[in-house]
Amino acid sequence: MKTDAQALKGHLDMLLLASLEDGPRHGYAVKEALRQGSGARFDLPTGTIYPALRRLEAAGLVKGTWSVTGGRRRRTYELTTAGRRRLAGDRAAWRGFASAVTAILEPAP
Repeated sequence: MKTDAQALKGHLDMLLLASLEDGPRHGYAVKEALRQGSGARFDLPTGTIYPALRRLEAAGLVKGTWSVTGGRRRRTYELTTAGRRRLAGDRAAWRGFASAVTAILEPAP
């Protein structure tokens, strides 16, 4: 099942940052990490991933570098210190939000 990019609006940045937490990845590998990590529910188009990565780079949350692999140029992204801080804050906010929603949707007996 594919999930529409609009459903992730407001959460995409956090998911992209989390996909880079284990180390640098090129854009397509970021896309695949989201797809695999979500059991294929977040199978986003590259037209969603790349602009978001560029926006995160402009914000100083990720750093992009060019490399050549197999004769092809590709951009690899990695978290900056600011990106790691942002991810930690986003995770804490998500946990609080998810806890509040769960308390409403599944109240204790």
